[in-house]
Amino acid sequence: MSDGVAPCEAASPTLLEVRDLSVDLIADPTRAILTGVAFDIEPGRIVGLFGESGCGKTTLALALLNLLPGTRYRVRGQIRLHRRNILSLTRRRLEQIRGAEIAIVFQDPLLALNPVLRAGFQVAEVLRAHGAAGDVQSLLRLAGLPDPARIAGAYPHQLSGGERQRVAIAQALACRPALVIADEPFTALDPNRVVELAALFRNLRDRLGASFLLIGHSPGVLAACADYVLVMHAGRIVECGTPKQVFESPSDPYTARLLQSVPRLRTLLHGATDV
Repeated sequence: MSDGVAPCEAASPTLLEVRDLSVDLIADPTRAILTGVAFDIEPGRIVGLFGESGCGKTTLALALLNLLPGTRYRVRGQIRLHRRNILSLTRRRLEQIRGAEIAIVFQDPLLALNPVLRAGFQVAEVLRAHGAAGDVQSLLRLAGLPDPARIAGAYPHQLSGGERQRVAIAQALACRPALVIADEPFTALDPNRVVELAALFRNLRDRLGASFLLIGHSPGVLAACADYVLVMHAGRIVECGTPKQVFESPSDPYTARLLQSVPRLRTLLHGATDV
């Protein structure tokens, strides 16, 4: 890699391989958003990506699904899902893969969900789009909603923020994708809900064998649920490893500065159940 940081490479066959991924603005090529990003995600793993706001985390998430508009962004490098380069696939093939093999939970479910369609219908739409079989209420229950009949019949504005987020997770899980990307899923949740959501992701990993890329700006939360952690700064991956490796013995000054604001991180790393 051009920044001298080795990619976080998997020991077993990889699900996702990202190599030398760079993104810049076509209107201003000197403004690099991502530079030389490289990492692997193994099957059945939770990978945490954290860094400050504006460091490029969401841009990376969109790039992984080839969702960045080609009229505005120039994307270079390789993103291999099941050994196929996402960046070289046709539009039709991408539509087949998105949702079925790789899915995303956007940061604001209120904006991601259609306000005039009931929640259950929107989950069913994902199944219909891919010709997949599935029960909407079972998917809502899988996403941690204990009253799926009520949720399915409700409009987004009739649901709480946490319930809307679980509906978005149910959409992402509908076709049992191998990789789910969740952009800032813990934002604006109270501590109890954070604990519940972290436990949900671990349960889904174990139950479905799916991999998750959890994007956030709180190293403490990611330390509690991720198998591996990537640290992003100014569009680069500056550090990667297990939570204990990254958070107990950071090799990059940026990581060390971030950890100074997390006094309870050591407790989390050694088995506490709170976040």
